[in-house]
Amino acid sequence: MRVIQMTTDGDVRAGDKKIEKPRDPDRTRDLFGVQLEVTSLLLEGERRKLSVLQRELRGALNREAGSLKAKERQQHELILAISRIQSQYDHLEQEYRQTCIGALRSSNTRGCGKSGRSQPAIGLRQTPKARPSIFGTVASELTPKDGSSRKSLPQTPKSPGSMGIEGSTSSSSSETVDDSGSEPDNSLVFQDNNLVSGPLDALLQHLVPTAEYYPDRTYIFAFLLSSRLYIKPHALLAQVVRLCMLQQNLADQKLTKDKLGRFCPHMVQLLSEWMETFPYDFRDERVMQHVRQLTQRCVALDPSLRRDVSQMLHNLLHRLTALEKYEEFLEKINTEASAALIDTVNVVSYPLNCDVTEVCSSPLMLAQQLTHIELERLSFIGPEEFVQAFAKENPNVETSFKDMKKTRNLESYIQWFNRLSYFVATQVCSNVKKKQRIKVIEYWIEVARECFNIGNFNSLMAIIAGLNMSPVSRLKKTWHKVQSAKFSILEHQMDPSSNFSSYRSTLKAAMWRSAGAKDERQRIVVPFFSLLVKDLYFLNEGCANRLPNGHINFEKFWQLAKQVTEFMTWKQVTCPFEKHPKVIHYLQTGTILSENGIALSSFDCEPPENSHEKERFKALKLAAIHA
Repeated sequence: MRVIQMTTDGDVRAGDKKIEKPRDPDRTRDLFGVQLEVTSLLLEGERRKLSVLQRELRGALNREAGSLKAKERQQHELILAISRIQSQYDHLEQEYRQTCIGALRSSNTRGCGKSGRSQPAIGLRQTPKARPSIFGTVASELTPKDGSSRKSLPQTPKSPGSMGIEGSTSSSSSETVDDSGSEPDNSLVFQDNNLVSGPLDALLQHLVPTAEYYPDRTYIFAFLLSSRLYIKPHALLAQVVRLCMLQQNLADQKLTKDKLGRFCPHMVQLLSEWMETFPYDFRDERVMQHVRQLTQRCVALDPSLRRDVSQMLHNLLHRLTALEKYEEFLEKINTEASAALIDTVNVVSYPLNCDVTEVCSSPLMLAQQLTHIELERLSFIGPEEFVQAFAKENPNVETSFKDMKKTRNLESYIQWFNRLSYFVATQVCSNVKKKQRIKVIEYWIEVARECFNIGNFNSLMAIIAGLNMSPVSRLKKTWHKVQSAKFSILEHQMDPSSNFSSYRSTLKAAMWRSAGAKDERQRIVVPFFSLLVKDLYFLNEGCANRLPNGHINFEKFWQLAKQVTEFMTWKQVTCPFEKHPKVIHYLQTGTILSENGIALSSFDCEPPENSHEKERFKALKLAAIHA
């Protein structure tokens, strides 16, 4: 097993091989590239939501039918939703603009030499050649070159009775499709015994269990994850109920348990797996109506299932209650964090309430508390959020207020990365004394090193990003005194060249360690989240949803499911470290400065040296005076 470890003297080793320690000031010039692009994509998602809400509001105001009270209630709901989405949009736009400015300034201050690496693109229209390469990076390791079946994500085998929406359990042999390309359009297509495509109706039929048939769990996950690109969850479950009623004749009051065989237990099991994996779908009352309809009929036919259904609904309630409490916690934390945000003022006038080294003197402990935050936030991200966050405009996705994505755990996690980066930069630039700045920088480098060894790559990248923000990187006199060899090694590991090839190799090693771990600490894998989101986005964008014959490209479903399945494994790890609530609260709500505030503080630490910096300093001072 390959083990990645940074030694106490700053050397990073991969097995017995020692990694060199070059210090390239240009290396992390585009550090914010991935984060910036993902934030831009989230902005597009918020714009789409805002557009839907505004359209519905206009419709509610112009509609003549219905009671006045109902109209006013709907109007009030939509206005509140628009206000909330607009606020989220403004926050993302500010983060995007500040990150973009920081990246551009960094490129000016850290040197203008040419770099041979493949830089993360800002704007999808400028990267027509990047999509195949990024898609290839994700997919090439998942699809065997010989076209054989996947080992890590087994395909659902061909099953009689699952070919076509109108097929019965006694399908004829002519429905079994070969690989010659002459298959009927209403049938599923298999290649080397792997499901590769089919019409939506046939795929949906393949999901519905019978007395003898139950779909493979990997198929259930893949279909439920990506089918929302074509059909809303409540409409999907409605179709499942309709098929069950039709095929099993559930409406017949004379129907008995003996005639149905294992159908009712299979149906309850399917609902249970759906609730376990995608619990947030069941926040929609329309979904719950279908659940009640189906479970009540199953219990009426088979009373022995009553206990299983009760336990299933109890578990769902527990999950949704935990989500609701978490959302309330996030709202409280974000309110406190917003109150602690200082815009453009000088830190001399508004000093920090305390230094990070005073709150937590141990870099190891701080890295462990960061890991607590990361794993908690990861645990609440639903797998469907990866698909829903970037879903494009189409007739079946996000067309009404009720159908819009309710959770914002993915967006909140992206914002946490931004906050941690700004927190690190604030901590450095808020110290006017050079000796203290050196101490704080070296402290954060040690924290980053400990994050690396733990397997917390998201916090690691956020710290590196904070230390590479232009107001921090321009402090040449400070950096001259910093023991920065370890930082250079960490930068090498997170180098964006070759599409983060160094990081991807390290992540693989961490995954191998996690897979064979006997200690809970070795199971921890917290990925660089924005890169994971970007990979999934380009996987979705780089592969067609439908084939030329109109079939849904299920090969794409398998690829998305493979990536998200790995994420599901990572987020289920329980943090084994002792929790220090005071430190965690400080990290999430401590004072941070805005882009302009950090820049002003930086100039107070070390005066501007060139004409560009002098002009920038003068503009910031004027802005602070008129603020």
